[in-house]
Amino acid sequence: MLAAAALALAYPVGSYLSLPSTRDLARLAWRTPTQSALMRQRVEEAREDGRRLAIRWRFVPLSRISPFLQHAVILGEDQNFWRHHGVDWAATREVIWTALRTLHLGRGASTLTQQLVRNLYLSQSRSIVRKADEWVLATRIEKVLPKTRILALYLNFAEWGDGVFGAEEAAEVHFGKTAAALSPGEAVVLAAMLPSPHERDPARPTAALRAHAFKIADFMADAGYVPRATLRAEVAQIVGSPGRRRRAAKQRRLP
Repeated sequence: MLAAAALALAYPVGSYLSLPSTRDLARLAWRTPTQSALMRQRVEEAREDGRRLAIRWRFVPLSRISPFLQHAVILGEDQNFWRHHGVDWAATREVIWTALRTLHLGRGASTLTQQLVRNLYLSQSRSIVRKADEWVLATRIEKVLPKTRILALYLNFAEWGDGVFGAEEAAEVHFGKTAAALSPGEAVVLAAMLPSPHERDPARPTAALRAHAFKIADFMADAGYVPRATLRAEVAQIVGSPGRRRRAAKQRRLP
């Protein structure tokens, strides 16, 4: 409560009033945006770098997105998705206190709903005011949209590479298939790319991508969606096993 009160005192009224209203957000139930704030930001960043970025994006309904991807993303990003009301306040309290003490906003504690409203409406800057905007919008959107619509919007507007947005284009770019046809292992790897797809590319798998992919694979197995050995073997085929680079480095050092 003290953290919330301190944040309220520091939050500019103008920022609150400039946000989309609950009525605006309710229109998302039947009206899908054709672009997002994050898409516009990536195009502008590319322009500043002297290159042209073509956005790849196609909206598909939730029924045309593999259930494996739906489960993997929830387990990897927001396991309380079906229970919270936009913000996981238990996980957020420490983020607020740390930000107020250090004047630095750390990572973590963002629900799928928060990530969605950030991608659709806000900048990617890391400030306590932007984070507060995110909390406001997340609670507003959860009042007017069902969870299934929020999940559909999230999966369709998530970033999965340079100019690649949405599950349908992600499946095509990374695996040459539709989002509906993704296998369990492919779904896990796509989920493991989030929320840092530029740092976790399955074409150049890093230790971070492998570690996150196998963690999500274990979550999927624990939830009973896919047998553990089968899923871990498929993930290993795509991104390699967790110890592959260590073994290769050790072999290179042998006389």
